[in-house]
Amino acid sequence: MKMMNRIFFIPALLSILLISACTGQKSQISITNAAVEHLKSPIGIAVQNPKFSWEIVSSLKGISQTSYQILVADSPENLKKEIDLVWDSKWVERDNSTGVEYQGKALTSQKDYYWKVKIRTNRGDAASGTETWSTAFVKPDEWKGVWIGLDSLTHGDSLGNQTRLSARYLRKEFNVEKSVQRAMLTVSGLGLYECYINGVKVSHDVLSPSYTDYSQRVNYNVYDVNRILIPGGNAIGVVLGNGRFVPIQTWRFRNFGFPKLLLRLEIEYADGSNVLVDSDESWKINTRGPIVSNNEYDGEEYNANFELAEWTRGGYDDKEWKNARKVAAPAGKLESQPNPNITVMQEIKPVSISEIKPGCFVLDMGQNMVGWLKISLNGVKDRPVKLRFSERISDDGNINTANLRAAKAQGIYTPSKNGPFVWEPAFAYYGFRFVEVTGLDYKPSLADFTGKVVYDKMETTGSFESSSRILNQIFKNAYWGIRGNYRNGPTDCPQRDEKLFWLGDRSMNCFGESFIFDNHLLYAKWVQDIEDAQLLNGCLPDIAPYHSDYSVSQETFGSDNVTWPSTYIFACDMLYEQFGDPAPVVRHYDSMVQWIKYMTDRYLKDNILVKDQYGDWCVPPESPEIILTNDPNRKTDGAILSTTYFYRILHLMAKFSVLSGHSADRDGFLTMAENIKKAYNDKFFNKETARYGNNTVTANILSLALGLVPEGFEEGVMKNISDKIINENSGHIATGVVGTQYLMRGLTANNKADLAYRIATNTTFPSWGYMVENGATTIWELWNGNTADPGMNSHNHVMLLGDLIIWLFEDLAGIKSVDPGFKTLEMKPTIVGDLTFVKASHKSIYGTIRSEWEIRGNNFYWNISIPANTSAVVYIPAVNENEVTEHGIQATSADGVKFIEMSKQGAMFQLGSGDYQFTSSNYK
Repeated sequence: MKMMNRIFFIPALLSILLISACTGQKSQISITNAAVEHLKSPIGIAVQNPKFSWEIVSSLKGISQTSYQILVADSPENLKKEIDLVWDSKWVERDNSTGVEYQGKALTSQKDYYWKVKIRTNRGDAASGTETWSTAFVKPDEWKGVWIGLDSLTHGDSLGNQTRLSARYLRKEFNVEKSVQRAMLTVSGLGLYECYINGVKVSHDVLSPSYTDYSQRVNYNVYDVNRILIPGGNAIGVVLGNGRFVPIQTWRFRNFGFPKLLLRLEIEYADGSNVLVDSDESWKINTRGPIVSNNEYDGEEYNANFELAEWTRGGYDDKEWKNARKVAAPAGKLESQPNPNITVMQEIKPVSISEIKPGCFVLDMGQNMVGWLKISLNGVKDRPVKLRFSERISDDGNINTANLRAAKAQGIYTPSKNGPFVWEPAFAYYGFRFVEVTGLDYKPSLADFTGKVVYDKMETTGSFESSSRILNQIFKNAYWGIRGNYRNGPTDCPQRDEKLFWLGDRSMNCFGESFIFDNHLLYAKWVQDIEDAQLLNGCLPDIAPYHSDYSVSQETFGSDNVTWPSTYIFACDMLYEQFGDPAPVVRHYDSMVQWIKYMTDRYLKDNILVKDQYGDWCVPPESPEIILTNDPNRKTDGAILSTTYFYRILHLMAKFSVLSGHSADRDGFLTMAENIKKAYNDKFFNKETARYGNNTVTANILSLALGLVPEGFEEGVMKNISDKIINENSGHIATGVVGTQYLMRGLTANNKADLAYRIATNTTFPSWGYMVENGATTIWELWNGNTADPGMNSHNHVMLLGDLIIWLFEDLAGIKSVDPGFKTLEMKPTIVGDLTFVKASHKSIYGTIRSEWEIRGNNFYWNISIPANTSAVVYIPAVNENEVTEHGIQATSADGVKFIEMSKQGAMFQLGSGDYQFTSSNYK
């Protein structure tokens, strides 16, 4: 299990002043982000072999690590003295500074460990300071706790198509009798929980723990709570929400049971003694609290008349509460959560408020967002204040909720007295830009509302800006849409009665997303969800975690598609290529092989993969009001889609076989791929016309981009693609979810970057720019999202992005990984159209990569940053190498720069790490 820590545990920059062995001059080399890879936090690691990473920073050029030594101890004193170590890696003559696996003594559960790393580089040495991490239960059976709750409906609760179930409130008092050395809380509350000690919430996490298939695995969280314990009487209070443990809609979601709690607080005193506070039947429970209903589709209702003042503090009178009952444990394996929880990542204020009719106000947040509102208002006793959320607004100014389908998407607060109150929900979230507010007897102000933007804790690692207003807004829309759809995995939409984890939305999108966000742990968790959902016969679902009861029949489980389930393999490849993490490939290799066998046994007929379910989903339709096209000329043969994807998958499996230690499988995958390629071209390719199938852009671009076109026919196929786009589609996009995954890169790689740029910057239908010009602040589900039937018309979907974000970074900015994790870079910017500058950055596992180019007159200016311990081959537009300078010096003789050759793409140079300023004179 690879676990990376970058954002939430970043030690201070630790620099060591060195004498450079090469120059004799003083310079700095430092180590930052030295981290045990787990949760973006050093607490709760539950594996025996965690992995270590560090980032090298230096003002020198060409820094490369030559060796490292990792030291681990069970006390800071031992680490400082370097005695009684639990692991000393000794000096290892290798350059890897990421993913180094612990190989020391067996780790002990619930213990603190301390470590540091020393490195040698070609320009000097450096060392980190002391870092620390804590273990959780390193063996699955070590936690012998008792699940508690109340397995019954109460107070008008009901399970149905709009489930209503009140929150459960549980509490326990305990004493702290001595000086506390360490206090660790381990907790899982299903479906969702919030935990308080002495009136203080134990963390900033929300909607915890992470959503899983609870029949397969259940996550727990670990927190250091020493800071909030007090001498004498203390109290723990836990609120349990429903989440997806309790079915949101009984026809659609499995019922795992009623909310339940498992908890252990371990207090270690300074004298070495300890005390345990476990969940058991001595706890008290109350279902008559203020959260009278909570549902992720319909929202949350809060009645302040039922507030339980001070119930999370010691001395509270709970004699009217019931004793909690021991309840059955969920079926899934209990494990420390391997990915960060959701938290409030940003707060925004509304931009306007309008009174649509007396007492009915509509807020505009100015941005389609995901989360909720915190409200500070004045209420009237027992008059509910209702919030209704929507993405859209009608011409008359009222909110338009037609595209929410059955979801109520509302929040209701009932005041217990006249006067001010402050409220925000605990167990609901919404996708919205507009909010209708009713139940007030005055007009509120903008200051009374705060939008809480929530998604999984992760760092924003990428930025993009250009001279194109349209591209900049599309990128911003993608940024908001991607993060808004992170909910312990990538969802399709955040607003309507769906919010599900469709695989097909993310086959190539996941690569683009990884340029903008450090989504490593989120996707590593999600591919585990996919394997957890796999049936014994190898069948993979279209959605994971799978929400329905697939034990009933396979027909309710999946479609035996290729293009959707293949995201399992693509996502593992992304984790390896973008983050340098082979662990998901190794861990899931057998499962992927099982799926390959399942599909070939059933659906590979004469070397054609004949099964397809969804087609090229959501191609631009022929009429503005319809969702899916009925025009056969716009539809691509399903066997073309499934066979081209399967061909690509087989090549990935050949790579994976070597990576995972199954090299003997490689030739079998490649032989099958070659047989498929021959059969595919025999069946679908017309050599006379250079067309595939009925000549859709999707059929041709997939065949070309995925390497199926016979040698010598590439230009003919490309001509058909460009002719189709230009002549039949007026230079507009003509692909749906599947074809768009390879469109932009496919065009650019085949000398049609100008056409790709035209598609990207169009502002008329169908295009991403059309969404922008029609007020979109996220990406729509449909190209015609402003006119189509609202039955399937989310205004916050990212599936139509395809490979656009990859294209922005790899092609326009020229930031492309050659070796896994950006260890080696290819930097080859595409200068196209009317673009005069592009500025982009990506924080890789080695450090931040920057590419900022600009055209002024006939000169090309390019500022580049390459992280320490990496290198790059760069292509600089130039008529010859002598026209290129770096910091004013002819590049061929500049420090850290090695000229390779002139190519069609420009002057090729080899660069080590560092900051560079290139100028190419008269490059045109």
